[in-house]
Amino acid sequence: MTASSPAIEIGLNAAIVAVMDYQPMILCIPGPEQPCSDALPSGPFDPPAHRTMELGLRGFVEEQTSLKLGYIEQLYTFGDRGRHQSPTDPLPHMVSVGYLALTQLQDSTGEKFSGGKWKNWYHFLPWEDWRGGRPALLDEAILPALTKWAEASTAKSQQHNLRTGALSPDARVHMAFGLDGAPWEDELVLERYELLYSARLLEEVVSDGHVKQTNIECPLGVSMMYDHRRILATAMARLRSKLRYRPVVFELMASEFTLLELQQTVESIFGRAVHKQNFRRTVEKAKLVEATGATSLRTGGRPAALFRFRREIVEERPMLGLRVGRG
Repeated sequence: MTASSPAIEIGLNAAIVAVMDYQPMILCIPGPEQPCSDALPSGPFDPPAHRTMELGLRGFVEEQTSLKLGYIEQLYTFGDRGRHQSPTDPLPHMVSVGYLALTQLQDSTGEKFSGGKWKNWYHFLPWEDWRGGRPALLDEAILPALTKWAEASTAKSQQHNLRTGALSPDARVHMAFGLDGAPWEDELVLERYELLYSARLLEEVVSDGHVKQTNIECPLGVSMMYDHRRILATAMARLRSKLRYRPVVFELMASEFTLLELQQTVESIFGRAVHKQNFRRTVEKAKLVEATGATSLRTGGRPAALFRFRREIVEERPMLGLRVGRG
């Protein structure tokens, strides 16, 4: 590195997911610079102190929230200029390494940790929750604003798209948001977030120093510090995708559960309802669970059979998940 080369700092960020009362929750801490803003647990990677980045992240999370992480995987590296601080900021350029972590909550009290609080992830990305039907926010605010942006942007970028083979902004909007008969793909969370950012519809565009105000009157979800909402969108997309080929949903479940509780947990992650009978057939056919012989009255009505996850299935068929249909 030459004397004129920009300094770079590696930040470690954790999107920690749990399910409480059949709502997907993300663990947030107060923003270090704006305490009223939500941020993900994070800290700088220090090679002399941290043997690996994962160990460094686990240490930051425990220090900031008192939570010891179990399941964790690296998501992506985010290095775009301006997504953490303004281009003219004299501080080192931040490269963010995002992680997805899954944990269980022992009760439904909205359990607080020292310095952290659980919040519904649809609080930040409300257009992704279709469990109550198509979100009104889409047709009332998002799609009119995106359509206007896409029409203007497509005209400007036509020659570039022809030269590079890239999709036009209009085509990207149609694909990501399921317009004109295209299906709503629940895994395209990051693509939708990036389109909203590009159209200058998110508060982060202002905090990143690109514009003085957004191109929409009503806030689209709650913003987060730096690029943390983008990391959350990436985590949501990864988890939705992974549930289809790995049994990671059981990292979010208690040791014993009913099939209805399992279904509602899956629905909370995908943000939509699944067909009850088809879901149960999928679970039974895959031999993911086994009956404990006990029953529960937690779901109301008649006693429901309790099941446990067959952990040996991971060794038998490691690429087996819940192959639910796409939205």
